[in-house]
Amino acid sequence: MVRLTVGHEVKMNLDRRLIARTVGMLQSARSFLEMIRFSHTIFALPFALMSAALAWKDVPFRVVDLVGIVLCMVFARSAAMAFNRLADRHIDSKNPRTAGRHLPSGQLSVAAVWLLTVANAAGFIASTLLFLPNRWPLILASPVLLFLCLYSFTKRFTVLAHFWLGASLMLAPIAAWIALRGLQQLEAPAILGLAVMFWVAGFDILYACQDVDFDRREGLQSIPARLGVRRSLRVAAGCHLLMLIALGALRFVTAHLGTIYLCGLAAIATLVIYEHWLVRPDDLTRVNRAFFQVNAIISVGLLALVLLQLLVT
Repeated sequence: MVRLTVGHEVKMNLDRRLIARTVGMLQSARSFLEMIRFSHTIFALPFALMSAALAWKDVPFRVVDLVGIVLCMVFARSAAMAFNRLADRHIDSKNPRTAGRHLPSGQLSVAAVWLLTVANAAGFIASTLLFLPNRWPLILASPVLLFLCLYSFTKRFTVLAHFWLGASLMLAPIAAWIALRGLQQLEAPAILGLAVMFWVAGFDILYACQDVDFDRREGLQSIPARLGVRRSLRVAAGCHLLMLIALGALRFVTAHLGTIYLCGLAAIATLVIYEHWLVRPDDLTRVNRAFFQVNAIISVGLLALVLLQLLVT
């Protein structure tokens, strides 16, 4: 009886440790996903899928290619975001808006984030090798990762950091196209990529308006810190106008987009106007609403438009 009781207690202790360890791992995974804003993958992924959908009109569709594109997007973005948090952790700790992030607040260790950064970078390179139909993605994987990670340092030396971030996301539709069709007929993904670049640069300028005083005090470079909030909002509006022009031009460089797509652009333009109506020089309280909610609708809405157009043509 004593032996049974002791054995039962040992088993219960082991079960508790296993449960505690499992809970700890799940909490760490959740913290990492929160740190890299995993849900914001929705900003870039639809444009990669949009480009892939256009490419699949002329090359055979394979599920494995779709899996490869999604994995590459997720791994590359996760690696870049984790590296960005590492590079900015000391700056984030000084900024009241970002001091509660996972590294400055000690919720995640520097070693753990470095490990996760390397793991995601390895996952990205492995995905280009294992899932995609040609070798261009593997050849370009390291330069792409380097370009994405270098963004983290741009605010230290140039006000054009917003456009570097835009160029980083610009790679999504171009890379998806190259993964499926190599370097052939890059006009459509290049124009789509330009639309992405101006879209991202515009909303990043809006977002950076929140930190204008902090950036000036710390000597960080941004368009709001250089020009002030009011003029920066005009620059952001100009970027979004160029985005809409590029999306309109996309119709004329591919035979697969037509009336449905062009009509849908009117709705996208309305959302862009609404985004700028939300953010005003004397009221930045709705920046997050414009940044997260409206932009998610724009990216998913554009993908839906293109897919609908391709289904009926």
